[in-house]
Amino acid sequence: MNPQPQPPAAGQEDEITPQALRKQYEAGATVADLVATSGMSYGTVLNRLRTAGTVMRTSWQTRRLRENGQARRRLAARLRTLYDKHGATLTDLAAAGAGTRRAARRLLIETGGTPRTTQQTLRMRTAADAPARKKLAVSLRARYEAGASVPELAEECHYSVATVYRLLHLAKTRMRPPHRHGPTRQPKRRS
Repeated sequence: MNPQPQPPAAGQEDEITPQALRKQYEAGATVADLVATSGMSYGTVLNRLRTAGTVMRTSWQTRRLRENGQARRRLAARLRTLYDKHGATLTDLAAAGAGTRRAARRLLIETGGTPRTTQQTLRMRTAADAPARKKLAVSLRARYEAGASVPELAEECHYSVATVYRLLHLAKTRMRPPHRHGPTRQPKRRS
């Protein structure tokens, strides 16, 4: 049963903006709470929340949020750890429990985190992958020097030929002349 709205004071309804309602809703208030505090009808509150672009919760999400505020703080802390230490993106955080990218961003900011740009995330992930990439480059170098061709290495590793060349250059591999397959040949001695 919906609570009966209280009549608003003169001009009070105009003071309550959709953004103010959204802020209260996202802080954990229910639509019924907003109806009781604002004096607006249930439908008006819903319309204003939708106007502000509010992502509405289901009843079980609201119960869970209200029952345990610590659960939200724990989720936010876990998401921040994933974001800061493991290079997760906002999309990864949404899949890990935040629900949406917007909610993930909000939870991240609540815990004092700062959202990264796409370039910062790429640099962070590249730096984290550097040791494994170096190890792969060294193993490709050994196989190349044993006589494997670059196209063969690319097919074995499921990389493009250009990527294999980059990895070989990373390992400072001395390249054979083009179209020379097999181990490095010894020069012929003249008799």
